[in-house]
Amino acid sequence: MKASSIPARPQRPYQEVGGMLRTMIVREQFAIGDRLPPEREIAERLSVTRTVLREALIMLEIEGLIEVRRGSGIFVMMLPQEQNADASAAKQCNDAGPFELLQARQLLESNIAEFAALQATRDDIIKMRRALQVEEQELVSDDHESGDMQFHLAIAEATHNSMLVELFKQSWQWRENNPMWLQLHRHLHDTHYRQAWLTDHKQILAALIKKDARAAKLAMWQHLENVKMRLLEFSDVDDINFDGYLFESWPLGETHS
Repeated sequence: MKASSIPARPQRPYQEVGGMLRTMIVREQFAIGDRLPPEREIAERLSVTRTVLREALIMLEIEGLIEVRRGSGIFVMMLPQEQNADASAAKQCNDAGPFELLQARQLLESNIAEFAALQATRDDIIKMRRALQVEEQELVSDDHESGDMQFHLAIAEATHNSMLVELFKQSWQWRENNPMWLQLHRHLHDTHYRQAWLTDHKQILAALIKKDARAAKLAMWQHLENVKMRLLEFSDVDDINFDGYLFESWPLGETHS
């Protein structure tokens, strides 16, 4: 599982469109704070579907390059050149093993879910429901996994704390760019695990709707524990780079009453 031996992973359609959007921002000399053209116009100019475009916009929003403001439009928050300058700072996190990443996510997102349960508004819940609908549609079509990303982002945004949202976005970005994570994730070629995780997401949402902070925290913790157990099935535990024993799950049940 050495990063240097991992072959390049083919880009997904939304990643290719994201690259096209970065090029468009640079070529047309958009500045920070500028509003991009409407979705429909961008889709026509790039000759892509609006579904793939939306996935690309979510990716760029997580990266901090743009911000999609409901009812206002899409705004440039960072220039691609600045984003590239930040790449070296993220390298150390991209070199982390998949189970180190999961441990961090489990600690961060379980607490985010707990807080979101107390802060979530009706609009936040609607956004989460829509993300689950996207997940269900993608399971039927065996398509991309943007609904997963949308759901976790919606929970972070439900905290209404910009710092927590940024921490989540950074952790997801490091996950997407982590070569060892991508290598493991490639083994998950069927939809059975995605169906199980959709069930996990519904349990998390049920707790959030009830504003049950404790249940939301436990549901998110268990969801990421399920992700970990699935990835363990595909791990070479004898590989010198295997980090599952170094970064075990935080024993939530043993440290909280």
